[in-house]
Amino acid sequence: MASSGDSWMKEYNEAVKLQEDINGMISDRSSYPVSGPETQRHVSAIRRKITILGTRLDSLQSLLTKLPVKQPMSEKEMNRRKDMLANLRSKVNQMASTLNMSNFANRDSLLGPEIKPDIMNRTTGMDNQGLVGFQRQIMKEQDEGLGKLEETVMSTKHIALAVNEELDLHTRLIDDLDLHVDVTDSRLRRVQKNLAILNKRTKGGCSCLSLLLSVVGIVILVVAIYLLIKYL
Repeated sequence: MASSGDSWMKEYNEAVKLQEDINGMISDRSSYPVSGPETQRHVSAIRRKITILGTRLDSLQSLLTKLPVKQPMSEKEMNRRKDMLANLRSKVNQMASTLNMSNFANRDSLLGPEIKPDIMNRTTGMDNQGLVGFQRQIMKEQDEGLGKLEETVMSTKHIALAVNEELDLHTRLIDDLDLHVDVTDSRLRRVQKNLAILNKRTKGGCSCLSLLLSVVGIVILVVAIYLLIKYL
């Protein structure tokens, strides 16, 4: 049966492996687009693992201060483990700072309201199986929060698409209106041109009619004078 010290070191090594895994995910972030659902999911996964790692560090701190009396630990070994834990916590805080998790040092929630009011008290007395169950509970709560966040993002995306379609419709209507205005303007110009030609022809026809009437009037006047002279 493994001693409590060995159990502590096993938990610590698992925490170190998780920290290395998170470092790899942070490095891989450069291969993702600047923004988008895929990037958001990747960053959320990193934040979730950082939170889990922080919980493990709190558990390690709790276990370190509650070692059984039957298995005492030298002061030197105790200080060494405290330094190891402090060094790992410093790395976790640096990773959290990389993702702008400014409240991580205060153990605030990554998704809004605080979901762990007192990690130390909640993990007191838990064995390894209890700690694993506690971590799974945190992961479930955060998965639910991420699910709601994804629903909000998708809803916002659908609204944006609807607005974009509405703008496209208005743009097409404006283009159609411009086309109709151009066609109407062209027709109006043709009508004005035809009216000008008709007006010119009308003026020419009036001049000819006036000349014809004048000639007829002169002929009638000459005939009248001739008749007066002949019968008088």
